[in-house]
Amino acid sequence: MDVQVNYLAVLLAALSSMVVGMVWYAKPVFGTDWQKLVKLSDKDMKAWAPFALVVAFTSSLVMAYVLAHVAFLSNNFYHNSFLQDALTTGLWIWLGFQGLRLFMHDQFERRRKKLSIINAGNELATIMLMALIIGLMKP
Repeated sequence: MDVQVNYLAVLLAALSSMVVGMVWYAKPVFGTDWQKLVKLSDKDMKAWAPFALVVAFTSSLVMAYVLAHVAFLSNNFYHNSFLQDALTTGLWIWLGFQGLRLFMHDQFERRRKKLSIINAGNELATIMLMALIIGLMKP
């Protein structure tokens, strides 16, 4: 089987993750709480931000590509609409690989529950928006 991936959708999905992160972690939303919970000063944030943003975008590109790839396979198996299969795939990937693993690691690192919820919510919003974009732009 030849897996088809819409590379424009992958790029837009990766960019959307940056938008979600900027909104999610903005100070009026969850940014102030998150920054206190991870104990980062504004100075630390500014110093580290350029490198962190490059890493975030690169990992988002990979994540969007994998999601598009798996959504295509899911659609070929289930034969629902591509949008439905992309969204369902995104939800299961978040639950099985991101959400629960994040909570598990946070338990071992004894992170505050609020931090786990903030980060898991960001990951859910990110992957579901990626899935929406990929699902609307069928290859």
